[in-house]
Amino acid sequence: MKIAVLIKQVPDTAEERILDPGSGRVDRGASDPVIDEITERALELALAVKDQDKSTEVVVVSMGPADTAKSIRKALSMGADSGIHVLDDLLAGADLVLTARMLAAALRETGADLVIAGNESTDGRAGMLPAMVAEHLSLPMLGSLVSAEIGSGSVSGRRQNESGTQEVVATYPAIITVTERFPEARFPNFKGILGAKRKPVETLSATELGGETRAASTVLEVSKRPARTAGAKITDDGNAAAELVDFLASRRLI
Repeated sequence: MKIAVLIKQVPDTAEERILDPGSGRVDRGASDPVIDEITERALELALAVKDQDKSTEVVVVSMGPADTAKSIRKALSMGADSGIHVLDDLLAGADLVLTARMLAAALRETGADLVIAGNESTDGRAGMLPAMVAEHLSLPMLGSLVSAEIGSGSVSGRRQNESGTQEVVATYPAIITVTERFPEARFPNFKGILGAKRKPVETLSATELGGETRAASTVLEVSKRPARTAGAKITDDGNAAAELVDFLASRRLI
């Protein structure tokens, strides 16, 4: 089996993310870049399959600036076999439409049986990219899983929504997305760090992947989130309960 994992390099999730008012993009120089935690969990799922079947091949795929190579190498040190880096200055500021098209083109070349991604990134939080990639590749997608079973001919999983729990299944090739309910990623060991230097990473440009390189959407304006205002204070003089009910009702909370 060949598994492709979509990973994304994001600003450190432990720090505040800042938007550049000039470009409208996330300021990626404001903090150290890291692999997005949710995509690390996606990688951990693939590596767990590889632990059970050594013939499984795991390739990580990422699109981003030059320093994204560091995150790809970290993924290799964790146990992935190879990497693909979509790198092109023409893709700077790419929106979801353009990103999905480029990643789909890169994934098409891998011939992967299964693609694993996170359900949403911690910087953009759109939650739509995997479905858009699945549409480009005409593949079934099992989204926002809380558990998964990866078999020899199909993948199944469970997801939860407002109305209950769903059991879903798809035959290969397919795409799945994981949530924070999946295990945290393992730490690279010394052997893995040394071995990562010898593993292949293919760099693909927008030209090699073909297609339009112009983003379909543009950020027109960026503004800072307003400071939180002080809340209402209710003094209990015998009418506190009624005042609290009125307060909640005025905000349609009850």
